[in-house]
Amino acid sequence: METLANLESFVRSAETGSFSAAARLLALTPAAVSRNVAMLERNIGVRLFQRSTRKLSLTEAGESFLASIGGNLQALQAAISAVASDRGEPAGVLKVSLAPTFGIGHILPLLPAFLARYPLIRPEWHFENRPVDLIAEGYDAAIGGGFELTPGVISRTLAAAHVVAVASPAYLATRTLPERPEDLSRHNGIVMRGTRTGRIRQWIMRDGAGHDAPASLNEHIVLNDPAAMREAAILGLGVTLLVLPDVLANIQRGELVRLLPDWYGDAGPISLYYPSRALMPAKTRVFVDFVVDAFKR
Repeated sequence: METLANLESFVRSAETGSFSAAARLLALTPAAVSRNVAMLERNIGVRLFQRSTRKLSLTEAGESFLASIGGNLQALQAAISAVASDRGEPAGVLKVSLAPTFGIGHILPLLPAFLARYPLIRPEWHFENRPVDLIAEGYDAAIGGGFELTPGVISRTLAAAHVVAVASPAYLATRTLPERPEDLSRHNGIVMRGTRTGRIRQWIMRDGAGHDAPASLNEHIVLNDPAAMREAAILGLGVTLLVLPDVLANIQRGELVRLLPDWYGDAGPISLYYPSRALMPAKTRVFVDFVVDAFKR
């Protein structure tokens, strides 16, 4: 009887068209995936792939075999996951993508308590400023903003991402405080250039009465990372616009001052994303519940 590893390696390689891509999904090396597929071909006596240096394509027999086992493999994986969940504690590698500043400041501090409760889970956390493809890249979950809800992905809102204007006390010591968002243009701006668009991010701010106004910072310093923008502001280099959760601790410690306290920009929610599955792996389920509960508290 074929092992689940051999069948998984075949199916993921066929779906992605690459041993390397399949390896990323399965947390294996490309050599291990290739070896599993070769063992499967040897055991059943049929060549499943045509291999070349540039391309991996299914043979006619491979196409037929994939059609025969694809859905059955998913059902088998779900059954194994369910039995494992019932048998004992949640376990395994938990691969999560996190927005760096928010992840380090608000999610990483939850890790000691999470691991104390679930010691058999092994975190593999990637801090990155990009919306990942959870399913294609093999992530169990992602935390951040700006993700498209593609089919098969669920989101849970953790916090509102209100963008606020901040600067250091040292920078403000000899300058006039802005009274409206338009006044920010008279200050040294610390702005962000989007990695995907290549453009400077612009914000519209809103007050409690519902009035809108553009917050136009000049391009005194251009950076591409929110953590760097925050540190530049703390160093007294100018005014910047960042989501409140990223600078709240600095405001509380007096390292930064919130300008225009009645005004904010709306960057959408910061959410927890995870693949929708009929039987979610126990490691993912407890992580989702733990993080959501922490933010409710």
